[in-house]
Amino acid sequence: MSNRFLLSIAGSTMFWIFSGCAQSSHSPIADGYGSQPRLPEPKSSLFPTVNIAPAIGWPEGEMPTPASGLKVQAFAKGLKHPRWLFVLPNGDVLVAETDAPPKPDDSKGIRGKIMKLVMNRAGSSHPSANQISLLRDRNGDGIADQKTVFLKNLNSPFGMALIGNMLYVANTDALMRFPYTPGSTQITASGTKLLDLPGGPLNHHWTKNVIANPSGNKLYITVGSNSNVAENGFDQETGRALIMEFDLATNKARPFATGLRNPNGMDWQPQSGMLWTVVNERDELGNDLVPDYLTSVKDGAFYGWPYSYYGQHVDVRVKPQRPDWVARAIKPDYALGSHTASLGLAFYTAQLMPQYRNGALIGQHGSWNRRPHSGYKVIFVPFKNGQPSGQPQDVLTGFLSDKGEAFGRPVGVAVDHSGGILVTDDVGNIIWRITPVANTTDTVQ
Repeated sequence: MSNRFLLSIAGSTMFWIFSGCAQSSHSPIADGYGSQPRLPEPKSSLFPTVNIAPAIGWPEGEMPTPASGLKVQAFAKGLKHPRWLFVLPNGDVLVAETDAPPKPDDSKGIRGKIMKLVMNRAGSSHPSANQISLLRDRNGDGIADQKTVFLKNLNSPFGMALIGNMLYVANTDALMRFPYTPGSTQITASGTKLLDLPGGPLNHHWTKNVIANPSGNKLYITVGSNSNVAENGFDQETGRALIMEFDLATNKARPFATGLRNPNGMDWQPQSGMLWTVVNERDELGNDLVPDYLTSVKDGAFYGWPYSYYGQHVDVRVKPQRPDWVARAIKPDYALGSHTASLGLAFYTAQLMPQYRNGALIGQHGSWNRRPHSGYKVIFVPFKNGQPSGQPQDVLTGFLSDKGEAFGRPVGVAVDHSGGILVTDDVGNIIWRITPVANTTDTVQ
């Protein structure tokens, strides 16, 4: 059957119908996970599969489902599209309340209009709050009882890092520095711009994350691509699809690792000391390509985008072809399922839940272009001797209704000072907190 596309506009509502390109996957979803995923042959189509989980929010009394032996409660509610987390040394929690900036060139043409509507139905593309809020749990009951706007008038902020008494914030277009006083609930000082980051009217992947190295002398910044597979031209990809290293002593930046289509979460693996990241891979090759992935980040390494995927599997859509670059491409360490939109990453180093010690907690925002849906959960990848060592385990599920609607969508993951796991939910506008069931009289909340 040939692909057929219908786009009609009635008032301000846009509808589309796809046929011939929305077949369901017939492969076990587990094939796309692990150190040796099974990669099917690519399936190209004129238009991508569109299978949105419409964002509806949490009905009264409903909550996500934690793994056996765990309980979940709302740490904070009523937030404004919470995306990313940072836990301060005193236990205060910073949350970036943020959404995409205006990017008019990214919604041009039929594909752009489709993507804009997809994001709206999936619970994104609303005006950004452009702020970071501080949450404090003063009585230690696992629920924030104080909330203040910590920083405002930012530009689609995302990642945060603290070195000494300086807080670094990755806006969508710049790395900023702000003075921080321990225990303060607000920063009013003007920030200092340290580095321009790729932004502008296209800005396809707008989120920029930042993490400090353990020595506190360098920062690492994620910058996603400006396209799916460079279809907007290679001139739009300058300084993108990479992790950048910024030297605080010299104020100079350099590419640390490249060929990463859309890296987001980063953390240091506690056994090896290596930097790891989660990466969103490319679309429009079928339900089961290409798996998002978790990988160690090697200095100077090239991970394939856009010329190849998952190592040296050539993407024939990219012109011109570059076999010399494909030959350099490094295979990622661990597949996280196709189109799962894996974003959050935190290695668990606390004592409260020893079953997760040294492994990776990953927030999977969920697919919009796979049938059936994938992601929409928080998973755990066990590690041994600094490397992934087993199949993923569900930590928090239940974000989708039986009808395929999204009650919520997990994004950032962090570990608080007592060892609880914090998860941002940008559809529910909630931060969830996961802890063990303390005794037999405890119930899942």
